[in-house]
Amino acid sequence: MATVASVNLARPHTNPAAPSRPTGIDKVPTPEPVAVRDPGPRRGGAGSGLVGDSIGDRKHHGGDHQAVYAYAREDLDAWAQRLGRDLRDGMFGENLTTVGAAVTDARIGERWQVGDDGLVLEVSSPRTPCRTFVSWLEIPGWIKTFTAAAVPGAYLRVITPGTVRAGDDIVVLDRPDHEVTIGVVFRAMTLEPELLPLLADIEALPDAIRALAHRRVSS
Repeated sequence: MATVASVNLARPHTNPAAPSRPTGIDKVPTPEPVAVRDPGPRRGGAGSGLVGDSIGDRKHHGGDHQAVYAYAREDLDAWAQRLGRDLRDGMFGENLTTVGAAVTDARIGERWQVGDDGLVLEVSSPRTPCRTFVSWLEIPGWIKTFTAAAVPGAYLRVITPGTVRAGDDIVVLDRPDHEVTIGVVFRAMTLEPELLPLLADIEALPDAIRALAHRRVSS
């Protein structure tokens, strides 16, 4: 059974990559239940789907397609071993640290019921690394290393608002009849552009990713 190992909220501080603005990448576990809402349009909404969370750069992060970010504890453990350092829950900026969930193999449009308060989330797209992520972890060459591993974690949109807490079960309610997963999309956008045509007809992907795929198909 897949579960939520921890629910993580931002501890805002100065962005190491852009000192003139704050960042919410430093997220720490909370023992309290957290309300999850639809944050609204990317440029005009509240940013994160988790009440009490914070996003510094709302132009590139947050909004309806990136309302919740999930990362597998198993992948954090693999990174910790590889990097030779402890990685606590929330260290990668994830809202939900999961256990037993096939995050990289989750299909785009797959829907998760989380807990027993009606919360339903939909898998929308992979995370791509940014300068803030690099500066936060202080690992030379981190973008190249993270990209090569191709275990990016999943952004989720809010289908039905609800409440999430550590220990909640994650149940897959619906899995689309295609093979385009978080891992496939990430590799198509980074390492293997020849995969981009596979994304063109996946309606649950954000428009920007589908547009990129369509340009590849028509080129």
